[in-house]
Amino acid sequence: MDDIDVGGTPGGLGTFLAGLALSAVAAWFFVDSVRVVSRGGGWFSGWAGGGGAGVIFLPLLVGVIGLFYNSRKIWPWILCGIGIVILFIEILSGLNFFINLKLSHLLIMLVSFAAGIGMILRSVKAMENRDRRPPWQDAIDDLGGDGASRSR
Repeated sequence: MDDIDVGGTPGGLGTFLAGLALSAVAAWFFVDSVRVVSRGGGWFSGWAGGGGAGVIFLPLLVGVIGLFYNSRKIWPWILCGIGIVILFIEILSGLNFFINLKLSHLLIMLVSFAAGIGMILRSVKAMENRDRRPPWQDAIDDLGGDGASRSR
């Protein structure tokens, strides 16, 4: 039975792991460069007039009261769920994301990430021709670089 590595094809485990490491490090550096700042109000509190941010807690509050009164009814559960979703949207819509890094660092991160993804995709292909010489070695031989002549 043949050794089966990445993607069900022989070979490529080292290339896969190197590509995974390269893309993971690049993605980490990119995510680490992003700064998150809250600008205050979110989507719902801005829609409700800007100053009345407390109104977003109303569905959750009424839902919790309903749950403590009678938890067998469906409407308090639905109202609690709607309140939690509203809070989640409010928090996310009130955030600003910005990247504070030099263009050269951004390009290095993006190229490294793309190279890692390319290596991962290449590792899924079968690597049967491991004994084949690299193309640049043929060019060196044609120039007479190592004194060896190739027969064609």
